[in-house]
Amino acid sequence: MVFVTGGTGFLGSHLLFHLLKIGKKVRAIKRADSNFILLSNVFSFYTEDTQKYLGKIEWVEGDILDIYSLDRALNEVSDVYHAAAIVSFDPSHRKKMMKANVEGTANLINAALGKNIRKFCHVSSIAAIGRAENDKVIDENVVWKTSKKNSNYAISKYGAEREVWRGIEEGLNAVIINPSVILGPRELNRGIGSLISMVRNGFKFYTPGVNGFVDVRDVAESMIRLMESDIYNERFIVSADNLTYKQIFDWIAEYLKMPGPKYKATPNISEIAWRLEYFRGLFTNKKPFITKETARTANNTYYYSSDKLIQALDFKFLPVRQTIRDACELFLKNEDKLKF
Repeated sequence: MVFVTGGTGFLGSHLLFHLLKIGKKVRAIKRADSNFILLSNVFSFYTEDTQKYLGKIEWVEGDILDIYSLDRALNEVSDVYHAAAIVSFDPSHRKKMMKANVEGTANLINAALGKNIRKFCHVSSIAAIGRAENDKVIDENVVWKTSKKNSNYAISKYGAEREVWRGIEEGLNAVIINPSVILGPRELNRGIGSLISMVRNGFKFYTPGVNGFVDVRDVAESMIRLMESDIYNERFIVSADNLTYKQIFDWIAEYLKMPGPKYKATPNISEIAWRLEYFRGLFTNKKPFITKETARTANNTYYYSSDKLIQALDFKFLPVRQTIRDACELFLKNEDKLKF
């Protein structure tokens, strides 16, 4: 039996379907207040018979911050996929993000060490990898450096990854993936859905940054293939291509048949924007659309290499353009009812 954390989230939902599709017996953990709205909608992207697949999941109630619930959940489990994490660039979320991402991972590692676990797959992030100098390509060998430029999210994922390496030192067989920006079918107000909504609503600005992007289906596939391989105790960047944010917006605009953003938001403009959003949030009690961390990330240039994964698994990525097309088609098909 395989055990999955984060199964009601974006990546976890896609991972669950891929595991079920290949016949795996799946147990997944959920909190008492979790809902299956995103999970059901992700499954509907793959199949018309969503209930058939949803009914195959064995759900256990618990929390990664409760090691006792994890200990019970791992009974009779051979493989663990750890996809649960808080992703936020809001400074007010720092404390709970550190607790969930670092302490939660430590708890799961400790629980796994106490069981007869065959293999453990941890979802880290490119944010947990160091930054190369002079726009050089970043690979798995780049060393993390403490810096004020590191986001709270990056620090939390780096801390979580250290817990996995600790587990490896204590005898756990594990693999770590470091996905870039994950795109794919999901809710409207996050990820690619939020970018599509911005173009749909006539957003006029783009940032000059470059980043790595990857399809969520490729991330799920890479996890399963690494777990089924004889590869242990290594980490892999999972990134299909390095693209400008403008290119992403232009493709979205093309598939929506709408004009895309045409004004470059310089770093100075971005600095003003996040400050205005901060004060708007104070007065309206609404989540800022852009934060200090997201503004600066969107203006930076990062190039990532997945050569290690490609060579290890003969892995072939879906083109990011296809990912954008699929997401836009789903958006247009369900625009009136995708209110989740």
